[in-house]
Amino acid sequence: MSHDSKIDSFKDIRISNFQRYQLVFKYTFDRFLALVLLVILLPVFLIISVCIYLDDGWPIFFVQLRTGLHGRPFKMFKFRTFRTLQQNGGIHTYKGDPRVTRVGNFLRETSLDELPQLINIILGHMSFIGPRPNLPEQYQQLSDVQKKRTLVKPGITGLAQVNGRNTISWEKRIIYDLTYIKNYSLLLDLYIIIRTIFVVIKREGVWEKK
Repeated sequence: MSHDSKIDSFKDIRISNFQRYQLVFKYTFDRFLALVLLVILLPVFLIISVCIYLDDGWPIFFVQLRTGLHGRPFKMFKFRTFRTLQQNGGIHTYKGDPRVTRVGNFLRETSLDELPQLINIILGHMSFIGPRPNLPEQYQQLSDVQKKRTLVKPGITGLAQVNGRNTISWEKRIIYDLTYIKNYSLLLDLYIIIRTIFVVIKREGVWEKK
């Protein structure tokens, strides 16, 4: 089946009432868990912040505009891994990328750079699990069917992230995102959480191919 045919198969996708109830529970639990984790991990935040400062100075955080639920924009937080806020050379990163700091390389390899997104979850912008949020310019380039990936909140991890992450094409990521929404359930979230643990431990798919 061609890429276009696969995308067309999702044109009638919608969130069922049963899925909606599960999402309400999920988002409520997300914010509670994110708050608890943020408090517990404050020492880790402090250590990482000091390491970033000693390695490359200020700022500690990287703040970028992304699109969330139904395409609404929000500011996403990450620990800064680039040498400057300007991502010269494009948004794609690869192993050995000279723009990435020494500490940033470790943070990316271990996915610790994503920890500040706990703040986004508490603010209601994101979930632990869902499609990764688009840049505004990426979102504008999506077709109406592809934009259905915003029917749920974006996540720190998702079905695409446990099936290749940065090593798969943009088109495949979207298909995984739409598949996630079409088949959404709390059990699917549990499956993704378990898979994510192994992906992070094995450091799979961290870097894109040149």
